[in-house]
Amino acid sequence: QVQVVESGGGLVQAGGSLRLSCQASGTIYSVPSMGWYRQAPGKQRELVAGIGRDNVAYAESVEGRFTVSRDSGKNTAYLQMNILKPEDTAVYYCNAQIITHIGTSVRTYWGQGTQVSVSS
Repeated sequence: QVQVVESGGGLVQAGGSLRLSCQASGTIYSVPSMGWYRQAPGKQRELVAGIGRDNVAYAESVEGRFTVSRDSGKNTAYLQMNILKPEDTAVYYCNAQIITHIGTSVRTYWGQGTQVSVSS
């Protein structure tokens, strides 16, 4: 069984910073990639940032403000969010692509989400 758990959300003023963490635990052989998504009220879930073994990608709206990183040894990903704006307010979800046993296919796992609220 695999669990993906996010932490680090909260309320911050515009221009402030927050750091989100996401840890995958349980029966894990490897984690090829992890990513951060967000969903604001009334909007679709969107990709914010992703990180693989050798590459990273960002949504245009967060480029230069957010930084994604990972500690592969701990199956943990981080999202450092700087210069936060009110439009960054959303529930942030961690997505992990996980192979639980050697020779099996990769599966997608989601965390429960963490609220980020940015006041103007």
